[in-house]
Amino acid sequence: MITSQDEKLLAILRTNARASISDLARALNLSRSTVQSRMLKLEETGVIKGYSVDYGDAYLSQMVSAHVSIKVKQKLTTKTNLELKQIDAISQLYAISGEFDLIAVVQAQNLEKLSHLLDDIGNLDGVERTTSSVILETKFKR
Repeated sequence: MITSQDEKLLAILRTNARASISDLARALNLSRSTVQSRMLKLEETGVIKGYSVDYGDAYLSQMVSAHVSIKVKQKLTTKTNLELKQIDAISQLYAISGEFDLIAVVQAQNLEKLSHLLDDIGNLDGVERTTSSVILETKFKR
């Protein structure tokens, strides 16, 4: 069961996953040992799966991101998902309803590399077709 203190802790970590235990304890008005215990519990129960890097605006402004809708041949779904997982430029992959089966969020250093990446995705055995939309601007992200 997640407590309101756990929710506050998760909100702080979502903003800054590298916050120190001391900073978290001060922000939550709890002892360091209590915060450490709560974090350990959240990790052990699978609420916190891991910690990740959030790119800075200066780096992201140099990147080109796109959403790629992917139609997959039904008999090759598992194989295609595994192949897509091996492509490091794909940061997220979602199964969706509708005309397409998947949406991948991809990032490349420039349009030329994005074009090659889209070709690589489109050339996978299990991919029937793709449609991509380049992200022009992020209005907000949580």
